[in-house]
Amino acid sequence: MSVAATLLSSRLLPPLLLIGSNVFMTFAWYGHLRFKTVPLPAAIIASWMLALVEYCLAVPANRWGSAVYSTAQLKTIQEVITLAVFAIFSIVYLNEPLAWNCVVGFALIGAGALLVFHPW
Repeated sequence: MSVAATLLSSRLLPPLLLIGSNVFMTFAWYGHLRFKTVPLPAAIIASWMLALVEYCLAVPANRWGSAVYSTAQLKTIQEVITLAVFAIFSIVYLNEPLAWNCVVGFALIGAGALLVFHPW
């Protein structure tokens, strides 16, 4: 593998793993809301099973990502991904549109994330 390909994969793999991680965690936290008649203990167990997969993706993402990104940058990447995944999940899975103020708030958080990555 060339140096460029190695650098590209080392920079892209952590965010890709964090996307997968966030998809599982979003379903763990909010997926049960479509099944409110399921007993709470069953929802908790199902959520824990999803959270296990989330951890199996998040831990390597952060371990490998720390070779390329600072921990503050990794956390920022994770938060921006969380908001994007949640927005899609809310609209597509829960059929709950995002209000304009949520969209603006998420955009402001995204703008704040840019400050973390700007080389001062």
